[in-house]
Amino acid sequence: MELWELIARERIRDSLARYTWSGDALRLDELALAFHEDGELEVRGQPPRRGRQAIIEFLGGVSPGGGAPPGTPSSAPPGPSAGATSPAASAGPGPRRIVRHNLANIRFLEISPDEARVASYFTVVTEIGLDHYGRYRDTFVPVGDEWLIRHRYVSTDWRAPDSTMAPPSSIR
Repeated sequence: MELWELIARERIRDSLARYTWSGDALRLDELALAFHEDGELEVRGQPPRRGRQAIIEFLGGVSPGGGAPPGTPSSAPPGPSAGATSPAASAGPGPRRIVRHNLANIRFLEISPDEARVASYFTVVTEIGLDHYGRYRDTFVPVGDEWLIRHRYVSTDWRAPDSTMAPPSSIR
Protein backbone atom coordinates (compact mmCIF):
# COMPACT_ATOMS: atom_id res chain seq x y z
CA MET A 1 0.00 0.00 0.00
CA GLU A 2 1.32 3.42 -0.94
CA LEU A 3 1.43 6.46 1.34
CA TRP A 4 -1.28 8.36 -0.63
CA GLU A 5 -3.71 5.47 0.00
CA LEU A 6 -3.07 5.42 3.75
CA ILE A 7 -3.65 9.17 3.88
CA ALA A 8 -6.82 8.87 1.77
CA ARG A 9 -8.22 6.13 4.02
CA GLU A 10 -7.66 8.20 7.17
CA ARG A 11 -9.16 11.32 5.62
CA ILE A 12 -12.20 9.30 4.53
CA ARG A 13 -12.57 7.97 8.09
CA ASP A 14 -12.40 11.56 9.33
CA SER A 15 -15.20 12.62 6.96
CA LEU A 16 -17.30 9.66 8.11
CA ALA A 17 -16.80 10.70 11.73
CA ARG A 18 -17.59 14.36 10.94
CA TYR A 19 -20.90 13.32 9.35
CA THR A 20 -21.90 11.09 12.27
CA TRP A 21 -20.79 13.28 15.19
CA SER A 22 -22.16 16.47 13.63
CA GLY A 23 -25.48 14.86 12.78
CA ASP A 24 -25.95 13.45 16.26
CA ALA A 25 -25.28 16.92 17.70
CA LEU A 26 -27.62 18.55 15.13
CA ARG A 27 -24.77 20.60 13.72
CA LEU A 28 -26.01 20.27 10.18
CA ASP A 29 -23.74 22.97 8.75
CA GLU A 30 -20.76 20.89 9.97
CA LEU A 31 -22.34 17.67 8.72
CA ALA A 32 -22.74 19.19 5.25
CA LEU A 33 -19.00 19.87 5.13
CA ALA A 34 -18.47 16.10 4.88
CA PHE A 35 -20.03 16.39 1.39
CA HIS A 36 -18.53 17.74 -1.80
CA GLU A 37 -20.15 21.10 -2.71
CA ASP A 38 -22.50 19.36 -5.11
CA GLY A 39 -22.53 16.09 -3.17
CA GLU A 40 -25.65 13.98 -3.12
CA LEU A 41 -27.56 12.28 -0.30
CA GLU A 42 -29.87 9.52 -1.47
CA VAL A 43 -32.11 7.77 1.06
CA ARG A 44 -33.84 4.62 -0.21
CA GLY A 45 -37.38 5.43 -1.29
CA GLN A 46 -36.77 9.19 -1.46
CA PRO A 47 -35.52 11.51 -4.20
CA PRO A 48 -31.80 12.35 -3.95
CA ARG A 49 -30.81 15.70 -2.42
CA ARG A 50 -27.95 17.46 -4.23
CA GLY A 51 -25.76 20.17 -2.75
CA ARG A 52 -24.93 21.03 0.83
CA GLN A 53 -27.87 23.40 1.36
CA ALA A 54 -30.41 20.87 0.06
CA ILE A 55 -28.94 18.24 2.40
CA ILE A 56 -29.14 20.62 5.38
CA GLU A 57 -32.75 21.51 4.58
CA PHE A 58 -33.71 17.85 4.16
CA LEU A 59 -32.13 16.66 7.41
CA GLY A 60 -33.20 19.74 9.36
CA GLY A 61 -36.81 19.58 8.27
CA VAL A 62 -37.68 15.94 8.68
CA SER A 63 -36.57 14.98 12.15
CA PRO A 64 -39.02 14.44 15.01
CA GLY A 65 -38.49 16.05 18.38
CA GLY A 66 -35.18 17.74 17.84
CA GLY A 67 -32.68 15.30 16.42
CA ALA A 68 -31.72 15.41 12.78
CA PRO A 69 -30.55 11.93 11.94
CA PRO A 70 -27.75 11.74 9.42
CA GLY A 71 -29.41 9.94 6.56
CA THR A 72 -32.39 8.57 8.45
CA PRO A 73 -35.27 10.97 7.85
CA SER A 74 -38.67 10.53 9.41
CA SER A 75 -42.13 11.29 8.16
CA ALA A 76 -42.96 12.82 11.53
CA PRO A 77 -43.62 16.56 11.92
CA PRO A 78 -40.65 18.80 11.11
CA GLY A 79 -37.98 19.29 13.74
CA PRO A 80 -35.82 22.30 14.49
CA SER A 81 -34.02 24.45 11.99
CA ALA A 82 -30.48 23.66 10.99
CA GLY A 83 -29.25 26.40 13.32
CA ALA A 84 -30.01 24.42 16.48
CA THR A 85 -26.94 23.34 18.38
CA SER A 86 -27.95 20.04 19.91
CA PRO A 87 -30.84 17.57 19.92
CA ALA A 88 -31.28 17.89 23.69
CA ALA A 89 -31.45 21.68 23.53
CA SER A 90 -34.60 21.69 21.42
CA ALA A 91 -36.32 18.54 22.63
CA GLY A 92 -38.68 20.38 24.99
CA PRO A 93 -40.42 18.63 27.87
CA GLY A 94 -40.09 14.89 28.27
CA PRO A 95 -37.09 12.60 28.05
CA ARG A 96 -33.75 14.04 26.99
CA ARG A 97 -33.15 13.49 23.28
CA ILE A 98 -30.39 10.96 22.62
CA VAL A 99 -29.10 10.16 19.14
CA ARG A 100 -25.99 8.05 18.63
CA HIS A 101 -25.06 6.71 15.23
CA ASN A 102 -22.41 4.00 15.43
CA LEU A 103 -20.49 3.20 12.26
CA ALA A 104 -19.02 -0.27 11.82
CA ASN A 105 -17.29 -2.52 9.31
CA ILE A 106 -15.95 0.26 7.11
CA ARG A 107 -14.83 -1.44 3.92
CA PHE A 108 -12.89 0.20 1.12
CA LEU A 109 -14.32 -1.47 -1.99
CA GLU A 110 -12.23 0.49 -4.51
CA ILE A 111 -9.70 3.23 -4.03
CA SER A 112 -7.69 5.26 -6.53
CA PRO A 113 -6.09 8.70 -6.27
CA ASP A 114 -9.28 10.17 -7.80
CA GLU A 115 -12.13 8.26 -6.13
CA ALA A 116 -12.99 5.78 -3.41
CA ARG A 117 -16.04 3.58 -2.96
CA VAL A 118 -16.75 2.73 0.68
CA ALA A 119 -19.38 0.55 2.35
CA SER A 120 -20.29 0.55 6.04
CA TYR A 121 -23.00 -0.42 8.49
CA PHE A 122 -24.71 1.88 10.97
CA THR A 123 -26.74 1.31 14.10
CA VAL A 124 -28.67 4.09 15.80
CA VAL A 125 -29.41 4.27 19.51
CA THR A 126 -31.97 6.79 20.75
CA GLU A 127 -33.76 7.25 24.06
CA ILE A 128 -35.78 4.08 23.27
CA GLY A 129 -32.62 1.96 22.87
CA LEU A 130 -31.81 0.38 19.51
CA ASP A 131 -33.83 2.50 17.10
CA HIS A 132 -32.79 1.27 13.66
CA TYR A 133 -29.87 0.03 11.59
CA GLY A 134 -28.75 -0.15 8.00
CA ARG A 135 -26.05 0.50 5.43
CA TYR A 136 -24.21 3.39 3.83
CA ARG A 137 -22.73 3.11 0.34
CA ASP A 138 -20.48 6.08 -0.35
CA THR A 139 -18.37 7.52 -3.12
CA PHE A 140 -15.61 9.87 -1.95
CA VAL A 141 -13.47 12.26 -3.96
CA PRO A 142 -10.40 14.28 -2.95
CA VAL A 143 -10.90 18.03 -2.47
CA GLY A 144 -7.75 19.81 -1.38
CA ASP A 145 -6.44 17.93 1.65
CA GLU A 146 -9.79 16.25 2.37
CA TRP A 147 -11.79 13.38 0.95
CA LEU A 148 -15.46 14.32 0.76
CA ILE A 149 -18.67 12.44 -0.02
CA ARG A 150 -19.75 12.88 -3.62
CA HIS A 151 -22.64 10.43 -3.21
CA ARG A 152 -24.15 8.67 -0.19
CA TYR A 153 -26.85 6.01 -0.46
CA VAL A 154 -28.61 5.20 2.82
CA SER A 155 -30.55 1.98 3.27
CA THR A 156 -32.36 1.28 6.54
CA ASP A 157 -32.69 -2.49 7.02
CA TRP A 158 -34.64 -2.61 10.28
CA ARG A 159 -36.46 -0.22 12.62
CA ALA A 160 -37.94 -0.66 16.07
CA PRO A 161 -41.74 -0.58 16.09
CA ASP A 162 -41.56 2.62 18.18
CA SER A 163 -38.61 4.12 16.24
CA THR A 164 -38.26 7.83 16.83
CA MET A 165 -36.41 8.37 13.56
CA ALA A 166 -36.72 5.79 10.78
CA PRO A 167 -39.96 5.92 8.82
CA PRO A 168 -41.64 2.61 7.89
CA SER A 169 -41.36 3.51 4.21
CA SER A 170 -37.54 3.34 4.42
CA ILE A 171 -37.57 -0.42 5.12
CA ARG A 172 -37.61 -3.03 2.35
